[in-house]
Amino acid sequence: MTLPDTAANPAGADRTFQVDLRGLVDLLSHHLYSSPRVYLRELLQNAVDALTARRGLAPDAPADAFGIRLYADGSAVRVEDDGVGLTEADVHSFLATIGRSSKRAERIAEQRGDFIGQFGIGLLSCFLVADEIHVLSRSARTPDAPAVEWRGRGDGSYTVRTLPASARTRPGTTVTLTPRADAGEWTRPAQVHVLARHFGSLLRHPVTFDDGTGGAGVAVNPEPAPWARTYPTPGARSRALAAYGEGVFGFTPLDTIELDLPAVGLKGIACVLPEAVPAGRRHGHRVHVKGMLLSEQAEELLPEWAFFVRCVIDAEGLRPTASRESLYEDDTLAAVRDALAERLREWIARAAASDPDLLGRFLQAHHLAVKSLAVHDDEILRMLLPWLPFETTDGHTTLDEFARTHRTVLVTSSVEEFRQVAAIASAAGLGVVNGGYTYDRELVHRLPEIRPEAAVADLDPATLTAHLDPVDRETELAAVAYLALARDALAVFDCDVALRTFQPASAPALLVDSREARHERTRSQLAREQEGGVWGDILGALRQEAPRAQLILNQLNPLVRAAVAIEEPELARTSAEALYGQAVLLSRRPLRPAESSLINRSFLDLLAHALRKDS
Repeated sequence: MTLPDTAANPAGADRTFQVDLRGLVDLLSHHLYSSPRVYLRELLQNAVDALTARRGLAPDAPADAFGIRLYADGSAVRVEDDGVGLTEADVHSFLATIGRSSKRAERIAEQRGDFIGQFGIGLLSCFLVADEIHVLSRSARTPDAPAVEWRGRGDGSYTVRTLPASARTRPGTTVTLTPRADAGEWTRPAQVHVLARHFGSLLRHPVTFDDGTGGAGVAVNPEPAPWARTYPTPGARSRALAAYGEGVFGFTPLDTIELDLPAVGLKGIACVLPEAVPAGRRHGHRVHVKGMLLSEQAEELLPEWAFFVRCVIDAEGLRPTASRESLYEDDTLAAVRDALAERLREWIARAAASDPDLLGRFLQAHHLAVKSLAVHDDEILRMLLPWLPFETTDGHTTLDEFARTHRTVLVTSSVEEFRQVAAIASAAGLGVVNGGYTYDRELVHRLPEIRPEAAVADLDPATLTAHLDPVDRETELAAVAYLALARDALAVFDCDVALRTFQPASAPALLVDSREARHERTRSQLAREQEGGVWGDILGALRQEAPRAQLILNQLNPLVRAAVAIEEPELARTSAEALYGQAVLLSRRPLRPAESSLINRSFLDLLAHALRKDS
């Protein structure tokens, strides 16, 4: 854009912006459109809108009376339509003024919802691949209207001529592009055909393509959308929709869900992914507006929890953005999103009620998505919570099965806590669910809403240790000296030591600790180190009685019985450190530096003792 000469425009006079067309095209190519390939979509869109207007003038004409023809022979790309066409006044008004659209004209304002485009820069996108655009048009609104020629160039210049009606024998418009040498990737015949099918496969007007070799034109959209066809049986329809989904997305759907929202003229399918996807990964959906492909990555179509499906839809009432490559976020889109989410809920409900095999396969792949939905959707919670799989002390099982076996369901707050106690809790007959995964703890606590007879409680160390049997008095007295040495050795980790008997006997020790307890001990340590300062006062005010970890040794384990009998003090301390290190490793929680050092040191000390003994 350049400023006009001030000498020709006295101060205070109105001025007109002068547009640098090359700069504007560069802006379009780098910031509005994702790729130069959209030029063909814009040409098809303009042709479709022209046909829509022509259909308004001749509503009784046969369905195939008006169509679109594409030609590409390497030297030119041509799009010809039998649409409403342009008069000379239309050409001056709409092609010579950047940003104005004939679809904004008052005479078709009442029909605006019938058109795909909403902006007047579509033709300008052709300058992404061509330095010259030639338009030949003849209006269908005026009988015996002359033909009008408009020729625009990339430097911003253009010419307009009126030609005899014989220059175009039928109403409509022909747009011809002379491709630039660097645009061959997008304008060679094979690519034009691919782009035409990509963008126009669901268009409702007949579209043909001719590569200039002399053969007959090839239909770009030979069949209507699969959901618009009739089939001999429901099974045939289901198979056809699944085959279409597989062709679009490249996977065989677990199931297909038909989508139909008459209020916005939306039809399509949702394809259920056959395999799990990472939580929160939102797949793009394929969205057509009035048959024209708008986007293949429309994430905004469904809520975040619906990442187990990919959709193909065609809609009448959704509004595209300026680039026509995504959907405009407005109340209509929000309502559509809610309605499609309800369709997915209904599909889950039908599967739960009538197809347990399908439901089982679906939950096996997508239980995380359903769990995220169940947290916020009471209906889905009531329907599916008993069927959802959880990690438990009985293995991976459903809550319904687990609650039948365990009247009281205990749930851990972390994966680490579950791994610490799983084997011992199982041997003690306790039913524990791993609540450390996303949504699991919250959902388990809602089990009584579905099964009132079930009781749910958080697992705490006292619950577990209460199920461990004490050793007899004689054994406890014999272990007093060893336990004192062990407590002294592990005092640096704020860890107490106790001797019990529990199953399985193969487990030498159990470390009972929690993330919250470790955080509290860390905070207390910081308060002690900062005592007297500002931070020390703040941490001291927050400090509570820091709970200690507890290393519970299993008297039934041969290694523990041997360690308790050690009389040499240093070796007894080393064995206690080794047992603590083994218990930390079995808990699978991250090791602190001091714990890593202790494990290495105790191993070396035990090895040195064994070598000294052998020598």
